[in-house]
Amino acid sequence: MKPARLLLIVLAALVLASCAREVRDGAPARGLDPALIKRPNPAPEPRSAYGNHSPYTVLGKTYHVLPSANGYSERGTASWYGTKFHGRSTSSGEPYDLYQLTAAHRSLPLPTWVEVTRLDTGKTITVRVNDRGPFHPDRIIDLSWAAARELGMDHLGTAPVEVRAITFGDGHGASPRPASLPVYIQAGAFSEKARAQSLEKELRRAGLKPVSISRARTRAGRLWRVRLGPVKNAEQAISAVEKITRLGLGQPRYVYP
Repeated sequence: MKPARLLLIVLAALVLASCAREVRDGAPARGLDPALIKRPNPAPEPRSAYGNHSPYTVLGKTYHVLPSANGYSERGTASWYGTKFHGRSTSSGEPYDLYQLTAAHRSLPLPTWVEVTRLDTGKTITVRVNDRGPFHPDRIIDLSWAAARELGMDHLGTAPVEVRAITFGDGHGASPRPASLPVYIQAGAFSEKARAQSLEKELRRAGLKPVSISRARTRAGRLWRVRLGPVKNAEQAISAVEKITRLGLGQPRYVYP
């Protein structure tokens, strides 16, 4: 074989190997200190402005979003997703962070808090559903890598689970009351400061105040969070959340000090 032809074959093999590495999903190269996992504190939140359209179609199949998570409980197989999707937008518009306790579900409203119990070990964790999937007929929930690690299934790929929704009596989509007062209303979180400043101006123009921007450092990088408050009256908090949602200015949620 001629040297030039051999070189082309080697280069092609390297390109294919590189592409395979780019699309392969899995765990991060370094482990996660369990002490760094933030234990979630379930609380009522308004529906996400994105990801709740119903019906929707993926890979030729149509799915319907449940009008409410009340009473939802199901047994089946859980899977997980990791590095391939880290930093990408979820169906709710939030960035996927494989180090957070989150999950994807085909039909639960976004967001929904759920309790996931591994049936073969009895281990239970609480996660926040903020994404759509898994689109495999034999699986009912797709966990973040951190959630899978907490359940001890990160080396298995899948595990039998029971998923039970945690609800707060929020009925059929009405904005829930805050769990406690005072409360902050987070209208958005951005990796670019300019986008946060733009949302801040829109909120002020809509008569919503006081509004502030705070910077936070996460594993995915720096985030600028746009928050309204503190709000000390429940009715005012509900009204503000509904106004932000109607105006399409962000994806508000309650944040407790």
